[in-house]
Amino acid sequence: MKVVVIPEPVLQPDITKEDMDLKWNLLKELPEVDELVIKHFDGYPSNEELHPVIADADAAIGVWVNGSNINEEFLSKHPNLKYVATLGHGFGEFDVPMTKEKGMVITNTIYGAQTIAEYAWALLMEVCHHVDLHSKDVKRVDWAHATKEDYETFGRVLTPQIELYGKTCGIFGLGAIGFAFAKMAQGFGMRVISYSRHKKTDPKYDFIEQVDFDTLLAESDVISIHAPLTPSTEDTFDADAFAKMKDGTILINTARGGLIVEEALVDALQSGKVYGAGLDVIRDEPPKGDNPLLHQDNAAITAHIAWLTRASRLRAIDIAIDNFKAYLRGEPVSVINK
Repeated sequence: MKVVVIPEPVLQPDITKEDMDLKWNLLKELPEVDELVIKHFDGYPSNEELHPVIADADAAIGVWVNGSNINEEFLSKHPNLKYVATLGHGFGEFDVPMTKEKGMVITNTIYGAQTIAEYAWALLMEVCHHVDLHSKDVKRVDWAHATKEDYETFGRVLTPQIELYGKTCGIFGLGAIGFAFAKMAQGFGMRVISYSRHKKTDPKYDFIEQVDFDTLLAESDVISIHAPLTPSTEDTFDADAFAKMKDGTILINTARGGLIVEEALVDALQSGKVYGAGLDVIRDEPPKGDNPLLHQDNAAITAHIAWLTRASRLRAIDIAIDNFKAYLRGEPVSVINK
């Protein structure tokens, strides 16, 4: 069996290609693997770049799964391909029946729920407390030569400080990341409600009130988005949705930018309907120069980096290898083309 691995690009200072390859090379120890190809790209490869790498492989790990590549035209060039794994939680819409007819197994890699949920909370804390702004306010002063005014203004609060205890946290999408975020909200003493496509019945969800979407909008003080981007979820948070929210709601998004109509969010931020937004994702990444969100002081925006810890990157490889072993045993897990 020939296996091709396309690692995620190196996007952070505390991990190297060598770190990742050390783990990926463990695939060579599997008796079923006759040939292992590891191909690094500086960015995310195009289909044209993928074709010669995947070639006659039986398995490809690290392919971003969506309709642009998991389709008849792309797969016709790789007739041996029976196993495809994306190295992330998310994936796009693709032709599931076609892949099943071809006898393919396609999986995702659930590795970063804790990491991404923690980052969502970092964004929430920033919106509530503006820690960086207050830190810079202290550091701006040369305290060896401080003035009377410097001493008098020390300890001032530049922005409202928001306490979350007792407030309602609404979670849109109760998958692994949403559930991790929910447990953290419970620890803060918040009431936790959620809306998800499918009702969760496992007792571990009992502390979460599962409600309809309108109730989520109407009762939440904080809304955190943790759903995939699909045709049915795109533009969910539009002007009508914002109109149904409480005045002063806080919105957090570490999922996908396309879930939000950005023009509607800008209006909500400017009107005060949304007090502040913490966004690790926007619709166009990198952003277009005319994106008005970039000019909203009450929007904290980062560059889709919630998943980028060393621990999560290495854990993703471990889980991807475990998923592949499960496939080889005939017991595939995290299958997304059921």
